[in-house]
Amino acid sequence: MSAVPVPQPRTAGPAATARSGGGGGRRALAAALLLGAAGAAIALIASGQIWAEGTAAVGGGSVPLDADGRDVTGVPAALGIVGLAALVAVFAVRGAGRVLVSALLALSGAGAAVAAFLGASDSAALDELAAKTTGDSSATVDALTHTAWPYVAAAGGVLILLAGALALLYGRRWPGMSGRYERPGGGPAVRGRGARRAPVVDPDRPEDLWKALDRGEDPTRES
Repeated sequence: MSAVPVPQPRTAGPAATARSGGGGGRRALAAALLLGAAGAAIALIASGQIWAEGTAAVGGGSVPLDADGRDVTGVPAALGIVGLAALVAVFAVRGAGRVLVSALLALSGAGAAVAAFLGASDSAALDELAAKTTGDSSATVDALTHTAWPYVAAAGGVLILLAGALALLYGRRWPGMSGRYERPGGGPAVRGRGARRAPVVDPDRPEDLWKALDRGEDPTRES
């Protein structure tokens, strides 16, 4: 009497493995876009707010002074813009280029956070403003106080840093920009036997040019 073979469970193939990791990649992509855009916006908005306040003695009285984030340090705002540009550029490159841009995204966030944190206790901007207001180069600000906006800017930098970390970890799974207008090998597309013939584009008719662009064709290429 022969033994009945017992069915063995099949191992997951490459396609199943890719499908199982696709959800994590999509979630990481959505999180990176949200964190990066929000972090850049927060850093830019917080940099335009008042970071430090004080008074300068003038004659027998005092003059109130204040300095916003850009007066204290322009680094968080500048790196916020760099981070936003890097977030967009992540999808324009692939391979090693994507890794480099992702690293730039993370570094811009880290730099913005550190610069904002250091600016939270800075008094040089108000001292310089006090010197200009009083006409005395040795004048300094009195009753110096700092607001919470530097820490808000630092939080924005941390969000950008997290977006860069996600891009470094999962960026290889993310799609790139569409190659709709690119032709393989740089030459004209090869038409199959049953393919439809492209409509003739009249360069003197703007509507024909727009329709050709919408089909992914180059209206300037001679047929």
